[in-house]
Amino acid sequence: MTRRILFATALLCAVFAVSALAGDISGNWTGTLNTGDEGILLTLTFKVNGEKLTGTVNSSHTSELPLNEGKIADGKISFYVIADTNGAATKYVAAGVVKDGGVTLTIHPEGGPDFPPVVLKRVQ
Repeated sequence: MTRRILFATALLCAVFAVSALAGDISGNWTGTLNTGDEGILLTLTFKVNGEKLTGTVNSSHTSELPLNEGKIADGKISFYVIADTNGAATKYVAAGVVKDGGVTLTIHPEGGPDFPPVVLKRVQ
């Protein structure tokens, strides 16, 4: 009985440790968004507080934009930003996974097609 309790406790600790590591993306990240015509360098700053994700995104095409409704749980993240696209406010939705020391995002304008996945690397 004691062995089962110890095993279950150890297993739970391991699961929580992996979840914590998967969620530890606070800091600066960079990646390139391929839009077909060109690549846009993105710099994202993430701040994690529990399952809440906040931060900003910068690119050569926009000023600093805040992340909205950011969430992180079980290695999955999601948020959106509002950017000016040819004079119109456009909502860009991002969702992705934290895996193997990186973040892979799928981004699309609301109601539009996905851009190719963006692989983010942590800025050292």
